[in-house]
Amino acid sequence: MLNVGLTGGIACGKSTVSEMFIRHGAHLIDFDQLAHKVEKPGQPAWGKIVQYFGESILLPDKNIDRYKLAQIVFADSQKLKTLNGIVHPYVSNEWKTLLEKIEKKEKNVIILSDVPLLFEENMQHLFDLTLLVLISPAEQIQRLIARNGLSRDEAKKRLMNQMQIGEKARLADIVIDNQKTVAETEKKVEEVWQKLLKIERNKTQHKSREKT
Repeated sequence: MLNVGLTGGIACGKSTVSEMFIRHGAHLIDFDQLAHKVEKPGQPAWGKIVQYFGESILLPDKNIDRYKLAQIVFADSQKLKTLNGIVHPYVSNEWKTLLEKIEKKEKNVIILSDVPLLFEENMQHLFDLTLLVLISPAEQIQRLIARNGLSRDEAKKRLMNQMQIGEKARLADIVIDNQKTVAETEKKVEEVWQKLLKIERNKTQHKSREKT
């Protein structure tokens, strides 16, 4: 198994790149989806979030109003840190369970874990290597405005709560530039996929030699 941490700035197109890797045969674990799961009503993370932020963040059906919560935490870095501190341990447990399930079914597998705050939370040590999807900050703001209906100021606030993309690029093992055409991104993904296959084969062979 090759365990790859996939990250990027907000609105950088990680989902599009992930789909390209899935078509090549990769498995994907989405940390945002895991967070949604552990934040459902009745789950431990839900209770702690409501206890800290109050019931005003709830919709009539008791689900968390994610838009309202986002407005709160992206305006206050300490509250964002608290939210991440509540949710992360539960997401981590779900992730480890999924890794084990996938590896039991398929030994020589490449698993991409889409982790938005991979570098911010210093999670590099959890992965064999890290992969960054990159676009310029100006393009991120434009995409956020178009995708989420945010004002320019709101989009900038969200960007400010993440590590600068240049710093992420220095930390990443592999970088995919997603600012060009879809065809160019697909070509880069194909190149990276072949590299990942080679790394996974070498890892498997090394483990086999250790056992003999």
